[in-house]
Amino acid sequence: MKVHFIGAGPGDPDLITVRGKNIISNSPVCLYAGSLVPKEIIKFAPINSKVIDTSSMTLPEIITEIRLAQQENLDVARVHSGDPSLYGAIGEQMNELNKLGIDYDIVPGVPAFSAAAAALKMEFTIPGIVQTVILTRTSSKSSPMPAGEELSKLAETGATLAIHLSIRNLRAILRTLIPIYGNSCPIIVAYRVGWPDQMMITDDLDGIYNKVRAAKITRTALILVGPGLNKNMDINSSLYNPDHKHLFRPK
Repeated sequence: MKVHFIGAGPGDPDLITVRGKNIISNSPVCLYAGSLVPKEIIKFAPINSKVIDTSSMTLPEIITEIRLAQQENLDVARVHSGDPSLYGAIGEQMNELNKLGIDYDIVPGVPAFSAAAAALKMEFTIPGIVQTVILTRTSSKSSPMPAGEELSKLAETGATLAIHLSIRNLRAILRTLIPIYGNSCPIIVAYRVGWPDQMMITDDLDGIYNKVRAAKITRTALILVGPGLNKNMDINSSLYNPDHKHLFRPK
């Protein structure tokens, strides 16, 4: 018996990995976060499988279902949105499984920031402009930010910021970032990336708030900020330059 933590990707069922789909298709028990994982992905589960939406369940309740599966020697597909290693709260679940001696593995998924880049037809690492993408969030009641990870400190790097789980803090985020990046710095609010109602709102730091407010976006949105998000730049790397030699294209 094994528990498989599976990243379902950001929403589009086509973005789940082949391995993730195959495991779901062969698991007699499927536990999924119904508030974030589309039902189309759960339809991969066998017809006679035990399928449970865990969106309203506590950690002890989830572990109880896993222990019931263990008693019957049944594999469990534990399906999370995006990539389970990013804001997936799988650490606490794995800790409990370690205590119980229950085996598990992790199947990575497409994270929202990668899916957003694809939907936007953008590269986040622009030569000479930005080579760093920082994945972060802002404080919430359930998860305060550790000391030293304040948004102002991260922004001082000049990197592209991918700010998760923070759309309700947009006004405070703008107050923090405008003095560092400037009013005209590009910002994108990527709403429900990969879902049928996906929306990409683009503007600069000075103008984005009213657009987001008008769209009534209050959850399930990723905030992208940084000078590298300017789509009007025409900058090439040296990789494909005829004058640049490397291991596979020696002079």
